[in-house]
Amino acid sequence: LRDLLESQHAGAVRIAGERFGEEWPEEAVAPARAALDRLEQLASEAGDADADATVDWLEVERIHADFHRALVEASASPRIIETHAALGSELLLFLLHVRPHYTLDSLIAEHRTLLDEVPTRGGDAVREHLEHSTQLLLGG
Repeated sequence: LRDLLESQHAGAVRIAGERFGEEWPEEAVAPARAALDRLEQLASEAGDADADATVDWLEVERIHADFHRALVEASASPRIIETHAALGSELLLFLLHVRPHYTLDSLIAEHRTLLDEVPTRGGDAVREHLEHSTQLLLGG
């Protein structure tokens, strides 16, 4: 499943890169940025003292999925978007299992970095991101 997610994301980013080059227009990245902004709002609302204990992690997982969906949708490839949507519940399950390895702040930071790197590094950035998550799950 991770391989399928990786190939979807990497393929979607490759297609978007072919469309936009190394400088994606704001309308292509705006939905992903909006998801990260919503995550930051949740972090801000949680406050500083043991913030992760008060965070609605189910909402975090939904927004996290929105971020990845936004990257896939930047491709404007109906087949990849449809396949990604069909795997939505599986993706949420994957995210649920990786959750204990992140604080909300580290999740936001990692995804801001990914969004910054995708236009120039494309599928390599996506593959490294997903490989990192997989290694966390495997304890490596």
